[in-house]
Amino acid sequence: MQIILLDKVVNLGNLGEVVKVKDGYARNFLIPSGRARRATEANKAEFEAKRVELEKAAAAKLAEMQAQGEKLGGTTVKLTQKAGVDGRLFGSVTNHDISAELTKQGFPVLKSQIRMPNGPLKTVGDHAVSVALHTDVAVDITVTVYGETA
Repeated sequence: MQIILLDKVVNLGNLGEVVKVKDGYARNFLIPSGRARRATEANKAEFEAKRVELEKAAAAKLAEMQAQGEKLGGTTVKLTQKAGVDGRLFGSVTNHDISAELTKQGFPVLKSQIRMPNGPLKTVGDHAVSVALHTDVAVDITVTVYGETA
């Protein structure tokens, strides 16, 4: 299916590009989430009429996320979990826990924006975690996990 992208989509394309994707991906994800439209002649003409304001909105959103990334970069999140004497946690620290703590600190971050390449944190200590605020903006933060003995 041919679609027009209304937003930048990772590994697919940028705003305004006409790309071919699988029908299910377009119908079930891209079109309902507002990231794309079918590439009909009417939709192409409508997009060209709105292109300037869509590009301006995308640039404003990117600038806002870059500003938030500047503030968030280098932040340290401190969490306390129950742990054994060997430094292993009873349970784990997930992206939900990190998101909740960042929100308490004044950085509204969704749990889906937190990238944990090695999965949930299961040990006490400092861990590097990436926060993807936008497709072009990713900042690194430090998560410090303290263990409290049971």
